[in-house]
Amino acid sequence: MKHKISVVQMVSSTQVDLNLLRAEALIEEAVRSSRFVFLPENFAALGRDDPVAIGRAESIADGPVRRFLGEMARRYQCWIFAGTIPLCTRPDGVPVPNGRVRAASLVYDPSGSEVSRYDKIHMFDVEVSDHQGTYKESDTFEPGEDIVCVESPLGRVGLTVCYDIRFPELYRHLFELEVDAVAVPSAFTEVTGEAHFELLMRARAVENTCFMIAACQGGVHDSGRRTFGHSMVVDPWGTVLGQLEKGEGVLVVEIDLSTRQKIRQDMPFHQQRRV
Repeated sequence: MKHKISVVQMVSSTQVDLNLLRAEALIEEAVRSSRFVFLPENFAALGRDDPVAIGRAESIADGPVRRFLGEMARRYQCWIFAGTIPLCTRPDGVPVPNGRVRAASLVYDPSGSEVSRYDKIHMFDVEVSDHQGTYKESDTFEPGEDIVCVESPLGRVGLTVCYDIRFPELYRHLFELEVDAVAVPSAFTEVTGEAHFELLMRARAVENTCFMIAACQGGVHDSGRRTFGHSMVVDPWGTVLGQLEKGEGVLVVEIDLSTRQKIRQDMPFHQQRRV
């Protein structure tokens, strides 16, 4: 079965209100072509020193960003795979301790209902040869624990976020859940993205015979951060079906779910594992 998907690339600022205005315009453009919309990591704010302030406001289902996402999905009768937003509560409603938040990836159906949540498992604690140098995501974000996929008309979609892509064992669990596609909302740095982003996207697609869908941040942000962009969709054979480079925009790609089924039939390595 063939479906068109719309992948949104943004250059989000630190200002939530401005980002939601930009997101609304891009979603409006996206739904002209597709009823499946993918947003990037930190689409509502990137580079803020106080994600907890946003996380507190979003700890109820009627928080400003969550209300916005539900309204967009309902207005345009679309599925929204909503990148990430900070939340001060865990999925069971327990507050996140020690002044931290979770990086939560939410999914909305065309009724506007929040139907799934994945909390980013792997924290970006690294040294990068760029102007920022040190990234310590775990200072402000608590890692999640649960592996999540969601049933949709697009098939079974696994949920991951950005740095997760460097951990193939997570994707192997999703492979065992027989996902058709995996969403990877991202905000890769220019340095790491240039070196590894496409390589990792194609590797995870081939290893797990699934579509990889990455909506990314791509440009120079008001915080001074520079993100790689290159939002892309990769098919289970490792072919890049389309990508954006820098700047805001919408990438529309048609995916054919029968591709995954044929490759798994022709190359049944899911039945041949010995380790």
